Amino acid sequence: MATATDTRVPRLRSVLREGEGVMPLELFFDLVFVLAITQCTALMFHQPTWEGLAQGTLVLGVLWWSWTGYAWLTSVLDPEEGAVRIVIFAAMAAFLIVAICVPEAFGQLALEFALAYGAVRAAHIALFMLASRDDPALRQSVTGLAVSTAIGVALLVGASFLDGLAQAGLWALALLLDMGGPFLFGAEGWKLVPGHFAERHGLIIIIALGESIVAIGAGAAAHLTAGIAAAAVLGITLAAAMWWVYFDVVALVSARRLARAEEGRERNELARDSYSYMHFPMVAGIVLVALGLKKTLGHVEDPLDTVLAFALLGGVALYLLGLVGFRFRHIRSINRRRLLLALVMFALLPAAVELPALATLALVTALMCALITYETISYGEGRARVRHEDFAPEPPAS
Repeated sequence: MATATDTRVPRLRSVLREGEGVMPLELFFDLVFVLAITQCTALMFHQPTWEGLAQGTLVLGVLWWSWTGYAWLTSVLDPEEGAVRIVIFAAMAAFLIVAICVPEAFGQLALEFALAYGAVRAAHIALFMLASRDDPALRQSVTGLAVSTAIGVALLVGASFLDGLAQAGLWALALLLDMGGPFLFGAEGWKLVPGHFAERHGLIIIIALGESIVAIGAGAAAHLTAGIAAAAVLGITLAAAMWWVYFDVVALVSARRLARAEEGRERNELARDSYSYMHFPMVAGIVLVALGLKKTLGHVEDPLDTVLAFALLGGVALYLLGLVGFRFRHIRSINRRRLLLALVMFALLPAAVELPALATLALVTALMCALITYETISYGEGRARVRHEDFAPEPPAS
């Protein structure tokens, strides 16, 4: 007859992931990240200055690195199995406190933010320790991550007692050291399920785009005029265009490249660089666009000021640059059209502070739609093969 200990061991060992599909609990976890993104937009909206933009970006970077850590974790562990789901729920509660603190992360709630963030990361490390108990290589990588995480959290705690440039500098150092940690202890020991990992990051792009749609509604503030209606239609069109340039071809090719990569260092470095790192500028770009849309909906006839015009134009440019880097890391070719359009967005900034916000939004949306039309036509049969045939060759480099 099996003892209680005998029955517990297999249960604990069954937490290793077996399938590739994203699980319901992972999507449930992401709901807290949605609030955190919304709070980042709110922080910048209520402080529409270069300082506010910098603070919002730093907060978003910290939140992103925490989220992507859980994406790696759930590509190893089954988050719905055994006691793991309880720890995930606890991490969600801590993440919720983090999100609540975001608007005052550089102010009155700086210490509370740092401590709650530390709890989120501690749960992450604890679960990774569980996953790596029978895998010395993974355990070594997790130990290195624990060190860089502890340093990052300690710096954020220290920053909570400062203000101004000193506080921002400590935040930037914490983020740099935490995100740079994987370069210091190598990528050989990590493990992931390629299909799950790619899908997880694709879903977070959709969640971030959802924030831009929420911003449209918030910017309208329960009012409707012809100008607001036009801005709303243009805003959803821009969000759809941003969805298109990621999911139409790029996401498919990249997921297949990740699956083809040799298991171990090659695959882990590709996942780290193209997903953990290169997706951050994409998400940051979407958040900036959401900020620009929210302000545009509130003042369609007035020009955007320099900071908010930069948010709208620079957000689209940053998103495109992230896609350029994402593609380059996978297939070593540069999409010159997207790179050129990103540069055009920056060049339009002087005009954007003179034109009505609605006109600026219309111009940005028209340029994105023109890019999509051109690419769809130029890819031709190559695009069709990628979209409808498994592991088909990618469209020609441009």
